[in-house]
Amino acid sequence: MVRKQIRRITVLVLGWTLIGFGIIGLFLPILQGVLFILLGLYVLSRESETARVWLHNLRERHPAVDAKLNRWSQWWRRRFRRIEDDASAARDE
Repeated sequence: MVRKQIRRITVLVLGWTLIGFGIIGLFLPILQGVLFILLGLYVLSRESETARVWLHNLRERHPAVDAKLNRWSQWWRRRFRRIEDDASAARDE
């Protein structure tokens, strides 16, 4: 139960941090504001129904964004799966 709460807090902090960077990035030419906002919404959608609805509406209105988010999602899943596989292999040794 404690692990689930820590995960939830981590997801919320990461999501809101990305959205904060996105808002700053809207005004600074160095950061990609929209990209960070989309990533923040994607992360928050795991824990927040409001973020999930916003992301769903955005995906329906902009199919190109939907395709991009699907590619990011697949990349992150492969990345985390590889990290988990490496960690389990290290434990087995």
